[in-house]
Amino acid sequence: MRKAKKTRKTDETGIEIELNLDGCGEYEIAVPLKFLTHMLESFSKHSKFDLKVKAEGDVEVDDHHLVEDVGIVLGETLVKALGDKKGVTRIAHSIVPMDDARAEVAVDLSGRPYAVIDLPFSEFHEKKVGDVSKENVEHLLESLALNGRFNLNVKVEGRNDHHKVEAVFKALAVALKRACQVAGEDIPSTKGVI
Repeated sequence: MRKAKKTRKTDETGIEIELNLDGCGEYEIAVPLKFLTHMLESFSKHSKFDLKVKAEGDVEVDDHHLVEDVGIVLGETLVKALGDKKGVTRIAHSIVPMDDARAEVAVDLSGRPYAVIDLPFSEFHEKKVGDVSKENVEHLLESLALNGRFNLNVKVEGRNDHHKVEAVFKALAVALKRACQVAGEDIPSTKGVI
């Protein structure tokens, strides 16, 4: 099975993540930010990745350090679980609607990290979605893609900010599930490595 565990301990946060790419969508999330917890649970459920996250941090300052470090460690855990990527589908996309929102996510497990995120938020609502700053939603996605060493493209439309973010996490889950699926025995690259 393709499993991995990674930890990160700094003066600002402590993160421990376990990931099983060949799971069934079971999760145990212990994070002090409820909206982030909700998104990680949704990600696990829709990717069918088993996910355990224990995270603590200086959320009394703000949510930035914790959100960023969860993205970093989740990305590093994904890289470790994928190993040499032999046989993976590699490239996948997903379009997910959620009420008024529609998210399109495309990923390429190319080993060349890059993130293009078009996630416009309403100017007329709070500066947070739940207890997570809107700016840190994009930062989490960037941290995940850069440390997960994959190309991530996100495009979102809609009115409700919660729906937009949740649609992104569901679409990301489905796209990564498809990209990580083993569909052969070769490295999916003309270079012979990714």
